[in-house]
Amino acid sequence: MGWLQQLFSRHRRYDELSESIREHIDEKVADLMDRGMTREQAERNARIDFGNMARIEERSREVWQWPTVESIWADIRFALRQLWKTPAFAITAILTLALGMAATVAIFGFVDSALIRPLPYRHPSALVQIFETRPQSGSRSMFSYDNYRDLERLNKAFTFVAAYDVRRNFVLKGASGAEQVNGIAVTDDFFRTLGISPALGRDFDAGRSTDGLAAAPATVILSYAAWQKYFNGRQDVLGKGVTLNGALYTIIGVLPRSFQFAPTGATEFWTTLHAYASDGCELHRQCLVMNVIGRLKNGVSIQQALANAQEIAEQDAKQYPDADRAEGANIVPLSKVILGDIQPILLALLGGAGLLLLIAYINVASLLLVRSEGRKREFAVRGALGAARARLIQQFVAEGFVMVVVSSILGLLASTLTQRLLLKLIPTDMLNSMPYLRGIGWNWHVGAFAIALIVIACVLFAFTPALRLSFTDLHAGLTEGDRRAAGTAWRRIGARLVVLELATTMVLLAGAGLLGKSFYKLLHVDIGFVPDHLATLQIIAPASGYSTSPRQIELHKEVMRHLQNLPGVTAVGTADGLPVGWTSSTDIEIVGQQSLGDHNEVGDRQVSSGYFSVLKAQLLRGRYFEESDNATSPRVVIINQSLAQRYFTGENPIGKQIVFRTDPQHPMQVVGVISDIKEGALDEKDAPFMYRPFQQSPNGGFAVVVRSSQDAASVLPSMITAVHKIDPNIAVSDATTMPHIIEDSSSAYLHRASAWLAGGFAVLALALSLVGLYGVISYSVSQRTREIGVRMALGAQRSSVYQLVLKEAGWLALIGSAIGIAGSIGAGMLLRSLLFDVQSWDVSILAAVAIMVVFAALIASYIPARRAASVDPMRALRSE
Repeated sequence: MGWLQQLFSRHRRYDELSESIREHIDEKVADLMDRGMTREQAERNARIDFGNMARIEERSREVWQWPTVESIWADIRFALRQLWKTPAFAITAILTLALGMAATVAIFGFVDSALIRPLPYRHPSALVQIFETRPQSGSRSMFSYDNYRDLERLNKAFTFVAAYDVRRNFVLKGASGAEQVNGIAVTDDFFRTLGISPALGRDFDAGRSTDGLAAAPATVILSYAAWQKYFNGRQDVLGKGVTLNGALYTIIGVLPRSFQFAPTGATEFWTTLHAYASDGCELHRQCLVMNVIGRLKNGVSIQQALANAQEIAEQDAKQYPDADRAEGANIVPLSKVILGDIQPILLALLGGAGLLLLIAYINVASLLLVRSEGRKREFAVRGALGAARARLIQQFVAEGFVMVVVSSILGLLASTLTQRLLLKLIPTDMLNSMPYLRGIGWNWHVGAFAIALIVIACVLFAFTPALRLSFTDLHAGLTEGDRRAAGTAWRRIGARLVVLELATTMVLLAGAGLLGKSFYKLLHVDIGFVPDHLATLQIIAPASGYSTSPRQIELHKEVMRHLQNLPGVTAVGTADGLPVGWTSSTDIEIVGQQSLGDHNEVGDRQVSSGYFSVLKAQLLRGRYFEESDNATSPRVVIINQSLAQRYFTGENPIGKQIVFRTDPQHPMQVVGVISDIKEGALDEKDAPFMYRPFQQSPNGGFAVVVRSSQDAASVLPSMITAVHKIDPNIAVSDATTMPHIIEDSSSAYLHRASAWLAGGFAVLALALSLVGLYGVISYSVSQRTREIGVRMALGAQRSSVYQLVLKEAGWLALIGSAIGIAGSIGAGMLLRSLLFDVQSWDVSILAAVAIMVVFAALIASYIPARRAASVDPMRALRSE
């Protein structure tokens, strides 16, 4: 324990050493005075003979324990005092670095959760999604149930093949009434394909899907959230019954708490395909409602599996030419399907955050280098007094280390808060489709990334000024003076760093400008109707009471009648789906025309007679639907402008007849043409679409659209009440307004989020760059006081001093902008997939950003220029 005793008694030992040295010198002085010297001469000679007292004390201490630790601790204390004496510099540097770290680590957390961490399934690299393909469009499409069965039975490349039905109209009947829940029907091997086992109970029986839909048992597996929400986490839930869509299902299992499957969102009830056993759609090979996933066998590549899937598709095409003619296949890793459009957005944001961090690094490094030049005289004096060069360098390192530690602590805390804030800004429905983002937090990936940033900062801010000092002639610091040294630093180092900083800032500003303009154009795209004052909700009637067409039509009329009588409601319409949302499609043929070929897909909706009037859609030809267009009258259809232009070029489509390819015996006469309504995503091209009267194709589930003379949100409660008065067992969901649907749509949110985040990075980058430019120019001007004083003493006007400073800053801004334009064009090319109706080299954006950077740089330089022009020549000369 001797080392511990030495650690706590070191100050006493140091005092004893100093006292011993003083006693030795006093003895020497006394001896010299006895020889006849005066006291002053004796003290001088004694000190010369003894040598540098500070150096001897330091070397003596190094013989004892803890010399390195003590010197480092002393340097840290000295660094803290130095930063305390210069609060403006310390706060600016620390906050600049903390902001850069916070943004970069926060965005990297999202990238790690989405792109780096593997999917939470067994051997996720073996999981793929299988698509059918269309020869004309080359697009991916879903499977029919029979085609899925063929793939499952005939494939040689997959250990498991499973599917899930994309339709989700599930109504849960409980003690408090009916409510819509998120349910999905899957095949029996779905969870085995993913490698997931229930946490409680058992999985679906294997092999039952091959027996057909009718043989699928009425069983259900609960998500962990549904188990807690509806059954209070009771252990005896297994074997209990739950009523979904009027049918009784038996609960056989509960999934793990951590289980998530992004394509289906926050699914609560996982049922067998029993839910669709009586659905006639499942009997047709052109009823494409099944998404198919598979697990590759060991040693089988995606290319080999694709060849096998294409072979099966070709067999189906030969065997069923009417339904599967020229059908193909495509296979994509499940991870890419799940990530979808978020991958390029996250990478772009990480790049923007990285550029912001680079600007922060440059900014702080610039301030440190110029500050180190200004302290050359100080270190020259200390070196002349005996301080070792290594010790001076160590003090620089300690000062940089202290700055990095404080900045890192603040930055990492801010990054955690930033991640939580960004998660709260994501709409719940969208977050449910990206459940991997819920796992954002600290792990070894994020920790290693943060450590790497800290190490880089330490190298830049601790060792760079120290290395510069190590190659500097300290004696020159005594003769040259710190003002001239600072001016040299500004010309050689500061100017280059400022140029790089401004160029990087312009890249960020240009990227934000492109994304912002893209978002503006997206919000102002022609959607084909007037969304203001529109309120909407979704209705799903229980199958037990509304399974027949007459009952569904009767319910439809009752809903329309009750809602039309509500105060403030001016018009009511219904449709089986709302604009700017999910769409279904079907293949058609034109009666009297030669076959259109394979897979002429058009969108398909069933709407009420007043639907287009409620939306205020533009009628181009013909008429809208009427109440007389019912089950007893001839079938009619309204088409949009895109369909008319594609299939009736140069013709009047009114009176023409369209048939479903799967039902050629029932033609539908075109009675109207409307302008294109934006049915799909805002950034998608308008597709051919047709609309059929609800009464000729009724359904127990539909969306209601109400136009109100008052605020749309205010009529939603009364709409829900009116529907429940008709039948309390009707499930009502998704009550919202049409502007809200548009603003919170997936495409709008992703464009808005990317534009706002990139804009935030750009604004921070501009602010940091201007702070750096202001700091360097201000410091340079303060060190050139004598030069400016001489100029003014010789007759220079204030305007010439302004020009001297602003011209220097202007040239730096112009050079930075020129380099930034080249970088911005390259960055725009990388952002092409995120842009909507905007060129990656948009001249107006580049010009506006360049002007902004130059103007802002001149503004930042104005205050130092004004200070320089206010110098009193006589005081400037006397100060020298």
